Amino acid sequence: MSTLIGSTTAMELALVILQKRVAGLTRASLERFVQRSGRALGLSGVANVLVTTSAAVRALNRQFRRQNKATDVLSFPSPLVLAGNGRRRSELAGDIAISADIAKQNAARLGHSLADEIKVLVLHGILHLAGFDHERDNGAMARRELELRQMLKLPTALIERTASEKTASKNVLVRRRRSGSTSHGKKRALSPRSKA
Repeated sequence: MSTLIGSTTAMELALVILQKRVAGLTRASLERFVQRSGRALGLSGVANVLVTTSAAVRALNRQFRRQNKATDVLSFPSPLVLAGNGRRRSELAGDIAISADIAKQNAARLGHSLADEIKVLVLHGILHLAGFDHERDNGAMARRELELRQMLKLPTALIERTASEKTASKNVLVRRRRSGSTSHGKKRALSPRSKA
């Protein structure tokens, strides 16, 4: 992704590239949203946001994470650099790439606008740029995402719905096991050790 270097503090700038048009969302309105979200988190530096195709996100995912699949959002936090006074700082908060294709599917499935879904994904990415990591922080990112989502008047946050979907999937598996069904809805044969 391209970078923009300059003297910035507390999210003064955001560079947004809309390679894929999004109904109800302009570059300027998304830049304002990025700045507002960044300020709410105390993020310093520039956050670059690319809204693009699934193919482009897949290429980035393959190149930087060695995962050959598209995903809804990727975040690339900038490494912190030492300032002349010895304090750690970076003029670039990092880069965020969003698949408009996957965002469109999510929005349709969840019943909200594509513009809102893009904002949910941007918020998730900004949290990562601010140092949050939902895989390792015992729910700190999920709690902060919930607070910010409510403050910014956004629909269900990414971590919330992912957790809900995982719980729903586990519940379906438990019900299938109890009923003797497999994932394809067929009855499985009872093994000699199974009890009816």
